[in-house]
Amino acid sequence: MIVDSHCHLDFPEFAEDLPGVLARAEEAGVGRMVTISTRVAKYDTYRALAESDRRIFFSVGTHPHNAGEEPDVPVADLVRLSAHPRCVAIGEAGLDYYYDKSPREVQRGVFRTHIAAARETGLPLVIHARDADEEMIEILRNEFSKGPYKAVLHCFSSGEKLALTGIELGFAISFSGIVTFKRSEELRAIARKIPRERLLVETDAPYLAPQPVRGKTNEPAYTAHTLRILAETLDMPPAELEAMTTENFYNLFAKAAQADGRAGA
Repeated sequence: MIVDSHCHLDFPEFAEDLPGVLARAEEAGVGRMVTISTRVAKYDTYRALAESDRRIFFSVGTHPHNAGEEPDVPVADLVRLSAHPRCVAIGEAGLDYYYDKSPREVQRGVFRTHIAAARETGLPLVIHARDADEEMIEILRNEFSKGPYKAVLHCFSSGEKLALTGIELGFAISFSGIVTFKRSEELRAIARKIPRERLLVETDAPYLAPQPVRGKTNEPAYTAHTLRILAETLDMPPAELEAMTTENFYNLFAKAAQADGRAGA
């Protein structure tokens, strides 16, 4: 079984054909997926998706693009909402200095709130990082000094220094369709340096469809393409990487492991 560790099933691209999306995922061997929160205000939508199908888990959190809309969600609210048995992560939260859709100081404050919630709950933090490597490293280290927390650097497309910092702190690194793009040789070189027990795969659907379906609306079924090309990059049989990334998922997302009757970390 392949796990799509990060997708957005609530987005309008899937509104008309969610049953078809889930059926195609199953056919491609993608048996679990995590639909990721971008706004705490949409919590009921994510919860309903996860309650509607046992293949779906969800998270709670505020994307940095939306931090300006939700600057003051307290740690206690994130902790309370995350208690749902199918809520398996905090986030996605982080820093995006490429689009700068929210003030940077607000992004930083919201991010630290999410780290505190991850620390308190023991749930993994789903981290969004774009064009903010140095400040991201500073915050991650500073917050870790206050107490450890689990995390995944999702849709990794940053520099090697951030990847290695994440590994040093015990985080997972998740690769999306970007790793399959022809121009992504530098990213593939970083992937070769990641300990295999820290690797995850994802779509970030509906965005970033991998080769050979680039240009289409991305969907969880396409995780299989990313996994195959990542396996080629790592000189591994795809079946071996499939088993490894699924085990890695359950080790990090312990509530998902519990829900599925598997041993989680």
